Amino acid sequence: MMDRLLRVTALLVVVMSLSAPLARAQTAAPAPSADALAAARELVTTIHFVDQFKALMPTLMTSLKPAIVQGRSEVERDYDALMPVMLAAFQARFSELSEAVAIVYANNFTPDDLRGLIAFYKTPVGQKFLAKSPALTQQSLLAGQKFGQSVSVELRQRMIEELRKKGHNI
Repeated sequence: MMDRLLRVTALLVVVMSLSAPLARAQTAAPAPSADALAAARELVTTIHFVDQFKALMPTLMTSLKPAIVQGRSEVERDYDALMPVMLAAFQARFSELSEAVAIVYANNFTPDDLRGLIAFYKTPVGQKFLAKSPALTQQSLLAGQKFGQSVSVELRQRMIEELRKKGHNI
C-alpha cells in the first residue's frame, strides 16, 4: 500500500514538475500584468501543457486503481468501466488548469522571459523536447522510483544502525 502511495505521489510530483514554477507559487501572489499573462497563456499553449497533462491522466488513474480496488474483482470491473467517464469529466476542467498554470508562469517570469521561452519551444530543438516530454517524464518517473526505493532501504538501515549506537532497541 505504501509503495502504491509513493508511486502516486511521485506521479503527482512529475505532473507538477511539468510546470516547475508551480511548486514555488504563492497563494497571495499579486495579479500578473496583462502583458505577462498574455505571454504566459501563449507559452502554455506552445508547450502543449494541457496535452501533456491529458497524456498523464490515464497513468494517474491506473496508479490510483490498486489503492481503490484493493483486489476486489467487482470493484475493478466497475473502476475500469468508470475510468473513461472520469477522464472525460476532467477534460472539461483542463482550461481551468491551463489558466492556473499561465498565472503561475506570469508571476514567475517577465514578459520578455516568457517570449524567450516561447521562441525556444518553437525552434526544432524545442519542438523535439516537447515531442519527447511524455517519454522523458515516464522514464524520469521510473528512475525516481528506483532511486527512491534504493535510497529508502539504505537510509532505513543506516538510521537503525545509528539509533542502535545510541542505545535504542530497534
